[in-house]
Amino acid sequence: MLTVHDLTTPALLVDVDALDANLADMAAALPGPRLRPHVKAHKTTSLAARQAAAGHTGFTCATVREVEGMAAAGLGADLLLANEVLDARRLGVLDARVTLAVDSEETLRAAVDGGVREVLVDVNVGLPRCGIAPSRAGWLADRARAAGLTVRGVMGYEGHLMMLDDVAERGRLTQECMERLLAAHADVGGEVVSGGGTGTYALNTWVTEVQAGSYALMDTAYTAAGLPFRQALTVLGTVISVTAPAGGMPGWAVADVGLKALGMDHGNPAVPDAQVWFCSDEHLTFAPDAPVAVGDRVRVVPAHVDPTMAMHERVHLVRGDEVLDTWAVDLRGW
Repeated sequence: MLTVHDLTTPALLVDVDALDANLADMAAALPGPRLRPHVKAHKTTSLAARQAAAGHTGFTCATVREVEGMAAAGLGADLLLANEVLDARRLGVLDARVTLAVDSEETLRAAVDGGVREVLVDVNVGLPRCGIAPSRAGWLADRARAAGLTVRGVMGYEGHLMMLDDVAERGRLTQECMERLLAAHADVGGEVVSGGGTGTYALNTWVTEVQAGSYALMDTAYTAAGLPFRQALTVLGTVISVTAPAGGMPGWAVADVGLKALGMDHGNPAVPDAQVWFCSDEHLTFAPDAPVAVGDRVRVVPAHVDPTMAMHERVHLVRGDEVLDTWAVDLRGW
């Protein structure tokens, strides 16, 4: 039997029971096509297949590579690239249904030139990122149809609201964002109103489909925002150095999980029963509540799941210390 003690660290671990519980809970909250899972959160076709088995057969992607990999894995029934691209030629040749987000004449032209036949008009609902102004959405939809494209509807992402501490305020501002999106949809037409994410999945009742992804594996940032899903993802590390308390100074330990193994844009990771001091390229320095020894294994909880997954080539499914399976993180790259 392979156990976590046999793995080279740092190593990604997914608690299979927590994962399955998260998939089941979300499928109950947003059944079938009400959820379009975002694969950017895990970049793993094996996990996407589990989401499909839970009833969600349409998926959201962030890169051309993700779309290609999903199609190759037989998960191409309805793929949305919820991002603007200026070269869509790799998409047009796929044996899959591909819908592309557009927010300008340039991205519209890229869809036409690349052989993509269906688009969503990406609307800026408040996050200063991609998206056309709501008042211009109908104009772009008309341009798309004139170019021979099918406009399936609109999308808009209220990503700046996902982790607001005040849930009532998060809900109020989500409604404001979605009112902008619905106004654009009235001009654009189509059957799809796509948006939302893990942080607003239970609040955003205006969209026809929610683009949540992080719920499957979770991280400390979403847990702090009060989301009900279990922490499934950790990064296994090994304690490589211990300094005992001395001269009034506290002791500390160092694990081999550093900046190159963790997404750090949402802050430091967490170590259970310890205080994390800081991370270096290949080191995590922490003060444990109880003594640890060189060679001990620790499970580090990342603050941001998406970039953490993208840093690793494989992820190990575990129950306790037993390794049940290993999946390739096969949607990395662009």
